[in-house]
Amino acid sequence: MVQYQWTPNYQQPQYQYPQQPQQQQNVPPQVTIPSGRPPAGAFREESYIENILRLNRGKVGTFHFSFENAMEAGTNVKAVTGMVEAAGRDHVILSEQGTGKRFLFPMIYFDYAEFNEELNYFPQRP
Repeated sequence: MVQYQWTPNYQQPQYQYPQQPQQQQNVPPQVTIPSGRPPAGAFREESYIENILRLNRGKVGTFHFSFENAMEAGTNVKAVTGMVEAAGRDHVILSEQGTGKRFLFPMIYFDYAEFNEELNYFPQRP
């Protein structure tokens, strides 16, 4: 039989795992400009569809979508007349005019949009 003796100040040793060498990563240095603006030439126009839709939130248009795998014949297209509520990298949220019904569409199904007014777009540089 083994006898144990209680010692209140005894701390059990902690096992130290061997450390693996860390891989060095080449990270470009951060550039900070006192004005808080990015360096000249660093800004590029991001004229992706989701950014253009975001610039035109609240404008009414007709948005056309098509789907490859329709459950029923003739149901592989959808047109929604309404306004853009939000747009992300891979989706758009539309609010249908008249009903207020909201749609969340993946951008992969987006074909094109029609507007009856001028659209906001990024400033064009010569």
